[in-house]
Amino acid sequence: MEKQIISTAKAPAALGPYSQAVKVGNFVFTSGQIPLDPATGELVSGDVKKAAERSLENIKAILEEAGTSLDKVVKTTVFVKDMGDFAAVNEVYAKYFDKDMPARSCVQVILPKDALVEIEVIALAE
Repeated sequence: MEKQIISTAKAPAALGPYSQAVKVGNFVFTSGQIPLDPATGELVSGDVKKAAERSLENIKAILEEAGTSLDKVVKTTVFVKDMGDFAAVNEVYAKYFDKDMPARSCVQVILPKDALVEIEVIALAE
């Protein structure tokens, strides 16, 4: 199996030595996406719902570049700065994954740039 690096200007560039995503065989593995606006490079902060939405829009753009979509996601990992934001993040998450829910983990962590949320996914490739 060959490894294909996925990159799009519709999502923020990597902050370090990693790829936005890697496609291997029938799977796409995204790197975690904090809520950076790809147009401005600015971090969405202060509102965890808007932050979660930006992270998911970044994921969506990466998956589209890889030739797949959110409905093909099989596993997500959600990292939150504060587990008290769990319900608010779930509210936004449910708008993006409204049927055939992927498996998911959610943990509280310290995030790059003091972001409120970071999300990564594994999706089936088309």
